Amino acid sequence: MRYYYLEPEVSGGFGDNIILDASVHPPLITRLHYEFDGWLGDSMVASFPCYLVTDDVAEKILKSEFSGVTFDKVEVTTSELFEEMQPDQKLPPFVWLKVKADAGRDDFGMAKDLRLVVSERVLDALKPSGISNALIEPFEAS
Repeated sequence: MRYYYLEPEVSGGFGDNIILDASVHPPLITRLHYEFDGWLGDSMVASFPCYLVTDDVAEKILKSEFSGVTFDKVEVTTSELFEEMQPDQKLPPFVWLKVKADAGRDDFGMAKDLRLVVSERVLDALKPSGISNALIEPFEAS
């Protein structure tokens, strides 16, 4: 099976209500608060080292029984910039996608350089849901 680096759209960053331990790398996050500064419409967004997907994509991932991933709740808010630039934009519900595997073995995995790697099956499932602003390139296991 083929694998790919997947670098989703970065639509914002951590909000004030995040709980994290920055003494380790990558930071250990126990409560995620993601604040959107803008949104181009992709069903998957990121802010290192976290990934969010829309509820419908999470359901698709669960139904497809992709390996290497779990889900958790996330607090989602919008910044003043978001409200100014996209006042009529309504965000869909998002969940926290937690990657729990190594790259090139499971459907979702983290490479040694801490980039997200997904199987071709995952990429095929995500593309119709909208990841047009993500960077995608082949992954070669070393």
